[in-house]
Amino acid sequence: MCGRFTLHTSLANLQRLFAFMNHLDTLPRWNIAPSQRILAVRTGADGKREGALLHWGLVPFWSRDLSSGPKSINARAETIHEKPLFNEPIRKRRCLVLADGFYEWGGKTKPKTPYYFTLKNRRPFALAGIWDHWKGNADSPPLDSCALLTTVANPLMAPVHDRMPVILPVEHHALWIDPKIEDPKELFPLFRPFPADEMSVHPVGPEVNNPRNDWADLVKPLDS
Repeated sequence: MCGRFTLHTSLANLQRLFAFMNHLDTLPRWNIAPSQRILAVRTGADGKREGALLHWGLVPFWSRDLSSGPKSINARAETIHEKPLFNEPIRKRRCLVLADGFYEWGGKTKPKTPYYFTLKNRRPFALAGIWDHWKGNADSPPLDSCALLTTVANPLMAPVHDRMPVILPVEHHALWIDPKIEDPKELFPLFRPFPADEMSVHPVGPEVNNPRNDWADLVKPLDS
């Protein structure tokens, strides 16, 4: 699964790398948690890529209100097309969730040790996401929200957790957010684990356990 990640790459670099031009009010983040807003790229009504700040925790369009039912932050890629909650978003509303690292907790004893995973080249990357639009009601304004897809862990991730987020290689970005593709089966080849030899990991300190902590030192290796 994926329950915490980072995005501290500058907006200008993200715009260049992920080909969206609209300006968004973003700050460097070192401990992004569920229920917070996260930066995603999706296909806009004009067919061009647009950046969007989405609530992390999917609220389906058919929800009566924001308090009804749990808000899914993750969706299993292998069975996503079978779940009513995700059936329409996987066909019609997919997005690239931008990150430059993510955390996972592992170990046989408690408290578990947090680990920080990145790409070896330290470049930002795109996580496969789905989003939905809730129209709002008299008590709450409209809300765009999202969930991240997960797949089986690669050999680097497996000693820490048996699941990992779906990291999309650059060559698959356009395919993932192509609105013309509505058959989930065409997307199944994208759900394989990201190559372990292109990633790195190190343990970090327990300060990351608290989502209110959000500073650069959180990602420093534990032994430093």
